[in-house]
Amino acid sequence: MTRVSKAVRQDVDDGAVTGGRSPVGAVRREAQAVGRAVRSAWRGPGRERDLLVQSLKAAAAALLAWLVARVWLDDPMALMAPWVALVLVQATVYSSLRQAVQQLGAICAGTLLASAAQAATGDTLVALAVCLPVLMLLSNWSRFGDQGIYGATTAVFTLASGSVTAAAVGHRVGQAALGAVIGVAVNAFVLPPIHLRDVRENLAALAREAGDVLCAIADGLRAEDWDAETATDWSRRSSVIEHRLQAVHSARRWSRESLRLTHRPLRALRRLPTGVPPEAEDERWSRVTGHIRALTRTLEVAADDGRSPQPPGAAELRTYADLLGLIANACHAESGRLLHGADTHDPQDGTETAMWELHGRLESGLREPVEREAARTTVLGSLLLQAENLWAEVVTPALHEGDAGHRGEGRAAEHQRVVSR
Repeated sequence: MTRVSKAVRQDVDDGAVTGGRSPVGAVRREAQAVGRAVRSAWRGPGRERDLLVQSLKAAAAALLAWLVARVWLDDPMALMAPWVALVLVQATVYSSLRQAVQQLGAICAGTLLASAAQAATGDTLVALAVCLPVLMLLSNWSRFGDQGIYGATTAVFTLASGSVTAAAVGHRVGQAALGAVIGVAVNAFVLPPIHLRDVRENLAALAREAGDVLCAIADGLRAEDWDAETATDWSRRSSVIEHRLQAVHSARRWSRESLRLTHRPLRALRRLPTGVPPEAEDERWSRVTGHIRALTRTLEVAADDGRSPQPPGAAELRTYADLLGLIANACHAESGRLLHGADTHDPQDGTETAMWELHGRLESGLREPVEREAARTTVLGSLLLQAENLWAEVVTPALHEGDAGHRGEGRAAEHQRVVSR
């Protein structure tokens, strides 16, 4: 379930607070978070519903393994099968199969070493002292992944049960294999997990957050009350976008892994999300993130009184803020398109014309070095370059989609008209 990320307010209910967090308030916030997650799972597909499905599948796999081992095979100690089945309902079919092999290897190693130690020493305590250090070292072997610890726990169960005969060892390994087969089968054939929605949601969030940062910068430049502290805050927010970009890359890796071993027969068992953005979108928004980062660094340097570069004049900054506002609106429109799969941007809304008019004003400012210091001109040129880069990545693809040739001619003509003024 998702946690609440809002700031914690001081709660004075029942006199439980002494200047810090209230246990009553913490419980209330967790209950609210659970309630939101339940409502989200009820409303429609999403992370919360995926979590619910995987949890129910894991429970069903354990119950099925118990029925097979305890009822059908009449095993009085049906422990290994439901245990293994429970933990092998993983986030993807591929990871379930991979961890099944790793866990079976660890269980076999733990069972065999524990049985051999018991047979050689004849004492449970001595057998534990002999095999556990070896198994704990073996658990760090990369071939076992994060399943190596099951070797040591299996050794404890084996020695605690007091049965280390060849038949008991074979029975225990067979139970683990049964649970692995059931866990992997349930995960693969009952609503197989295919993580395509996370890519779209993270990309949409990245576009929205990029627009929010550009809006904040534009508002600050228009207000003319920004300083070094404000510029540092903009830079910090741009670094947060980079963390979101890492989430996009992680979601893409999960998406690719979830499609492994789930070819047409398995995918037919579950309705896949539609309109998954291509990997080219990841690259495009990665470039956008880099341009925003460079833009905020330029402003941060310009606001530093100890550095020679200085910010442009108020008139140029207002014009530049208007330009950033247009790009921010395009980012928010792109966020809606990525999330809902519909084009929410109207290419005929005059955005491109307004952009080139603002661009022309800023270019005119660059051609007047006599009226301003060279340092201010340098900063303005750098800011304008980053705005052009952002425009090319965010707005141009949407404006030129469908009839690029016709709009390209109009763009060139508009640019020529503005520049010739």
